[in-house]
Amino acid sequence: MDPSGRLEVVTRILQTAPMQHASTDPDLLEQLESMSPEAIDELPFGVIGFDADEMVRVYNTHESETAGLDPSRVLGSHLFVEVAPCTNNYLVAERFRECDDLDEELDYVFTLRMRPTPVRLRLLAKAGANLRYMVVVRAADVPKN
Repeated sequence: MDPSGRLEVVTRILQTAPMQHASTDPDLLEQLESMSPEAIDELPFGVIGFDADEMVRVYNTHESETAGLDPSRVLGSHLFVEVAPCTNNYLVAERFRECDDLDEELDYVFTLRMRPTPVRLRLLAKAGANLRYMVVVRAADVPKN
């Protein structure tokens, strides 16, 4: 199957399969804020937490393993410039910059290292919260029925 055909199949899976795990919990932001780093590392989906200066402060094991980026390279780096520049646009970065309170899901394609990867993102922010979060769900993370 050609790469564009593969992308279409994976995108269709993400769009039609419900996210059947904690990534859809309506209280996820509050839960992430209260979880230990060890508990966040146990989550079955990617979690990237960043501060008001867009510096990465939380990068869980699942995201590290699936993205192939070592936490030592990511933690303390600017999310939208150094870690995930493909998200430095109006769909992702600008939503965080424009909204104090944010809880949105969108289908997206990461283009890290020119390897297109369809994902579903959940963008979470709340005025007064310590961090903002980008939750990353890939097709492989969605339970099969």
